[in-house]
Amino acid sequence: MMERENRWKILESTYISRRPWMTARLDKVMLPDGRVNPEYWVLEFPDWVNVIAITATGEMVMVRQYRHALGITEYELCAGVMEEGETPLQAARRELLEETGFGGGEWTEYMTICANPSNHTNLAHTFLAVGVKRVGEQHLDETEELTCHLLLPEEVFALLRNGEIYQALMAAPLWKYFYEMKD
Repeated sequence: MMERENRWKILESTYISRRPWMTARLDKVMLPDGRVNPEYWVLEFPDWVNVIAITATGEMVMVRQYRHALGITEYELCAGVMEEGETPLQAARRELLEETGFGGGEWTEYMTICANPSNHTNLAHTFLAVGVKRVGEQHLDETEELTCHLLLPEEVFALLRNGEIYQALMAAPLWKYFYEMKD
């Protein structure tokens, strides 16, 4: 359970940018001991979802896409932003279908983490979907460019072990998955 003690008091908030995918807020805060920090940045994002999807034959459904901020193309879990009114599970099922054309299977809530609780307001919900199968075609957003790949678990583990999966919110659940699967 997340504790709420030692909360900072917000003295002032100013929104610098308000966009559907990210809002930047500048807070002036008072710490519990009375000190004032006049410039504390907070990034407000909608919650995210990730899917560790495993086919009936044991392959892992991965996507490969370019990430502009680092200028790299990498393998990732299927993932996306929760839309307003969606539960994490609904968003995860929708993202898997849209990005890969895969669906079905047995779904389990796997873990929930935060990119940076210091200045991010959102959570990333990861689901494990076992026994998925291709049920349709990709339906990508207008600006999405990604390809779907079926990789053997040992291939995904090698990518992870060799530092080729950079997205921390995907690497963490994958490390957990491979740790739990070693037994």
